[in-house]
Amino acid sequence: MEEDQELERKMSGLKTSMAEGERKTALEMVQAAGTDRHCVTFVLHEEDHTLGNSLRYMIMKNPEVEFCGYTTTHPSESKINLRIQTRGALPAVEPFQRGLNELMNVCQHVLDKFEASIKEYKDQKASRSESTF
Repeated sequence: MEEDQELERKMSGLKTSMAEGERKTALEMVQAAGTDRHCVTFVLHEEDHTLGNSLRYMIMKNPEVEFCGYTTTHPSESKINLRIQTRGALPAVEPFQRGLNELMNVCQHVLDKFEASIKEYKDQKASRSESTF
């Protein structure tokens, strides 16, 4: 029972609100009856293959993860079902959170490099235009 409360606390940190006053869940955790917390399906609303495939890749890098896959429910719906199955005592929510954090770190690194390259390009362009006068 205590583990269920801890899992719910972790999951509530991953949920977001969408519109003013209206609370809409961006993430759901679905567990089949009779299964443990080592095999869980996460439903991510307003997402598609862009997040699904990159998140699946990041999660599968974890050696404790036995299976991770995703599906889109329908082309006209923008939600994905991401299923994670772990080995041993690790609950599926932990590699999910770790995968999200690692993916955010990779995206931040790419953004930092991109912004640095733009700044370098603008500095070079400015120094070239100053030297022509």
